[in-house]
Amino acid sequence: MRKFTAGLFMAAAMMTATVAQAAEPIVIKFSHVVAENTPKGQMANKFRDLIAERLGDKVKVEVYPSSQLYGDNKVLEAMLLGDVQIAAPSLSKFKKYTKKLQLFDLPFLFKDMAAAEKFQQSEAGQKLLASMRKKGIVGLGYLHNGMKQISASKPLRTPADADGLKFRIMSSDVLSAQFEAVNAVPLKKPFSEVFTLLQTKAIDGQENTWSNIYSKKFFEVQEYITATDHGLLDYLVVTSREFWDSLPDDVRPVVKASMDEAITFGNKIALDKAISDRKAIEESGRSQVIDLSDAERQQWVEAMKPVWAQFEEAVGQDLLDAAIAANN
Repeated sequence: MRKFTAGLFMAAAMMTATVAQAAEPIVIKFSHVVAENTPKGQMANKFRDLIAERLGDKVKVEVYPSSQLYGDNKVLEAMLLGDVQIAAPSLSKFKKYTKKLQLFDLPFLFKDMAAAEKFQQSEAGQKLLASMRKKGIVGLGYLHNGMKQISASKPLRTPADADGLKFRIMSSDVLSAQFEAVNAVPLKKPFSEVFTLLQTKAIDGQENTWSNIYSKKFFEVQEYITATDHGLLDYLVVTSREFWDSLPDDVRPVVKASMDEAITFGNKIALDKAISDRKAIEESGRSQVIDLSDAERQQWVEAMKPVWAQFEEAVGQDLLDAAIAANN
């Protein structure tokens, strides 16, 4: 009788544990490298809040900003190992998994953010989200930061003005070729070191969006910023194929819809900040903003456009043609 009773207790305990385990929420760790008040940071928090509102205790999103878990150079490996479930590195970080995304680093490919958005939402742009699926990565959407400008310790009006200057770039072969095309010296350095490198004159300049130039105070240690809009700095929100496919059929569509809404929210903030941060830089008086004439800008286009041919094969002519068409 004692053995029978003990067996009942054990069975009941196992059943209770199974029910409790089944009731445990799905945890989504979202790791990114910027502050919570940035467009990316606000997007991540918006996603967390939408999931809490729509899925309640079923799914819990934990946001880890400011590289609390991983930097962009390590987060994709961590995601594939299951240590995080969502990340949003810059588009330049995916070369190891596909060369097609190098498209977005090509100089003067998109005339403005509207053209970039048009391409990203096109059939060709949406296909790119699945371009790394065989490598275990699923793209969920494009998150904007903005168009890039070039800052320097001297005025830059023509490509000849950049001759011999040292510019910090992200780790990208396209961006190396871009600056080499104007006889400048590209240096691949971490984003976290840029301010000190500029302040100590270890480098002469850098390229970035208005929001990054303002939030990281680069304008305080750079006398000149040339408004070139020469390149795109965007992020790709990604998850692992293993995690994505493991989500229940009634949960996955809600997660995707919530991410789409959060990205739209973040992209609106990014657009607004590009305008307001440029204005704040101009009003500070710390850095002179140089607007190029059409003829001056065309010189930069002609100097850098040959870079397209260097990466045409890796990117694919079809994608390049679709991106060019988005400018019309």
